[in-house]
Amino acid sequence: MFSVLSGDRVVWISTVLLAGIPLAAWSHAQGRSSPASQRPPQSATAQSYPPEQVQAGRSVFVPQCGFCHGRDATGGESGPDLTRSVLVAEDVRGDKIGAVVRSGRPDKGMPPFNLSESDVMAMVAFIHDQKLKIESLQGNRRTVEVADLGTGNPEAGKRYFNGAGGCAGCHSPTGDLAGVAARLQGLTLLQRMLYPSGRGGGAGASIPDRLVTKVTVTLPSGQTVTGRLAYRDEFTIALTDSSGWYRAWPASQVKFTVDNPLEAHAEQLRKYTDEDMHDVLAYLQTLR
Repeated sequence: MFSVLSGDRVVWISTVLLAGIPLAAWSHAQGRSSPASQRPPQSATAQSYPPEQVQAGRSVFVPQCGFCHGRDATGGESGPDLTRSVLVAEDVRGDKIGAVVRSGRPDKGMPPFNLSESDVMAMVAFIHDQKLKIESLQGNRRTVEVADLGTGNPEAGKRYFNGAGGCAGCHSPTGDLAGVAARLQGLTLLQRMLYPSGRGGGAGASIPDRLVTKVTVTLPSGQTVTGRLAYRDEFTIALTDSSGWYRAWPASQVKFTVDNPLEAHAEQLRKYTDEDMHDVLAYLQTLR
């Protein structure tokens, strides 16, 4: 699902790394069962919802919750995979999900949401529909083997880092990257290399303020609102303001500018070959 062997290398498909799923591979590599390789908990009570309610739920869930739990409810930047949630498995038509949506979970960084009853129930329908789809799959998510990450050439990676990759223009092996391999190992190091903003780092990943993508939204009234970019797609722009409030607008009804200090990394993802990626990782693993 996220990698296929090609000779002695692995071809990476970045969407799974974005979701942070492969982090479970390390417990698997130590001989323990990986959560990602296990079946999700079965729903205690079978329930189905009209397609129109599920679709309405998607339109509520994606802008309100997608930035955290992923657009398909299978996990995002900081929120867990709801299709594998015990609470969702035990929920019966919103009796548990609704309470969490309305009250939030401050201890886990989840704010309360002031939604109408119909919106909450539509969201419940969408989450259960996504869970049903996951339960119907025959296979499980696969994991990353440690050996998959050790195929690169450190010297080639160093040449790429200092040359064609342009990495040395912003980073220094004796400066910001000094000892990086002692702080981050294996898959975590690869994820930070590809997505330094913390994507794929799992819940609680710390993002330095200098690396945060900021957005300024100009409302029709002329008022401007600035904060951390929380979510963006063709329909919605959302931010978290300085008070910690999540605020979202239809993208077509406001003007906005995005300041992403990591745009160079996004561009680099389009340029990496499979060999380059493994070689640079191998080089970074020498920086202890």
